[in-house]
Amino acid sequence: MKTSLKIKALALGTLTAALICATVIALPSFTQNIDPATITINSVKVTDGIKAPTSLAFPAPNKAWVTEQTGAIRLIKDGKLTDVVVLDVKDKMIKVNSGYEERGLLNVILSPKFATNGKFYIYYSAPHKNEQGKPRFDHTDVVAEYKMLPNSDQADPNSARIILTQNKPDGNHNGSGIVFGTDGYLYVTFGDGGGQHDQHGAIGNGQNLNTLLGKVLRIDINVDSTYSVPKDNPFVGKAGVRPEIWAYGFRNPYRITMDRASKQLFIGEVGQDLWEEVDILQKGANYGWRIVEGNHCHNPATGCDFTGITPPITEYAHSEGVSVIGGYVYNGKQIPSIKGKYIFGDWTGPVWYLQKAGEKWLRGKVTINNFPAQGKITGWGEDQSGELYYLTNSETGPGGPGVTTGSVYKIVKNQ
Repeated sequence: MKTSLKIKALALGTLTAALICATVIALPSFTQNIDPATITINSVKVTDGIKAPTSLAFPAPNKAWVTEQTGAIRLIKDGKLTDVVVLDVKDKMIKVNSGYEERGLLNVILSPKFATNGKFYIYYSAPHKNEQGKPRFDHTDVVAEYKMLPNSDQADPNSARIILTQNKPDGNHNGSGIVFGTDGYLYVTFGDGGGQHDQHGAIGNGQNLNTLLGKVLRIDINVDSTYSVPKDNPFVGKAGVRPEIWAYGFRNPYRITMDRASKQLFIGEVGQDLWEEVDILQKGANYGWRIVEGNHCHNPATGCDFTGITPPITEYAHSEGVSVIGGYVYNGKQIPSIKGKYIFGDWTGPVWYLQKAGEKWLRGKVTINNFPAQGKITGWGEDQSGELYYLTNSETGPGGPGVTTGSVYKIVKNQ
């Protein structure tokens, strides 16, 4: 789910001196990593006992859905985890490992018109039937639409409409970001295909405009078929380029969310061995992978060409964390100290905020009271009032679908 977290965690203790001391050339950036004041906020546990939680959705003020990586969407009502399973797609998914695993049920979002049409969208990993003589794939990423049963807390399992599929050569770097923009179109993030260093073809999938891997897509799903491509997508009509592409040059854009105030889309982009980053999505932009990692040369290791590459709004080194978990800009009312700030974290536990200062973004630390000991952040959520939540697996290892100690916490005002 997070992206090679086990490998990356092990690598932290075994990086060679040559790697640590490698010469890098900085990419011109709007980033300014001079830490402003640390902010302290409180949190309360909403519920626990969840199998590897991956995402949250809020269909009503007193209800929340939490996706379990093993395939179920569970209902939380009035702050308590119920026995109600909104939908279970385990039978449609690839069999996930009980230990370290990045595949599974990875995301759920509601239709902007959910209150009237009862539609929602999920992202999951399905088996791929490999055929002799054809390229072999580990699995297929699927974006699917479902509808709720009338006057029910459960979805109609027979209402599935497959929106989009993408074959994946490896089991990691699945992206799995899905969000609706203010334009009504669906934005979908795909990782670079998996493995390490985007070793796919001559330039890597991130820079190959003839594949959806390593991209953010923009599609119109308000059609009778699967989807159509908006005419104002940046690469429509260009030969050898997939028209669904809105932006490219990504390794593993694990989460994408919209700021309700600015309407900008923020992406948590998981890095390779050295750097994690946060990006703001721009039409037609190239975010640089595999040429760069964060603001630094990656392939080639030195002397790379930064021409046309859009820099991240922040980055941090693996001395601070190993896998960014993108969050939300806070637009709630309970906590004025973080109003308008982008709140995000790392899988290993640290949490930060980003605050715009002129043309730069300042990154400050967030201390969360009641954060679980040895908690691993696996996702964030935003309810109908703009209040924020975070998901954790509380254990010491890399975790995975076999862990049943997943929890939901709500960020609340100081007492």
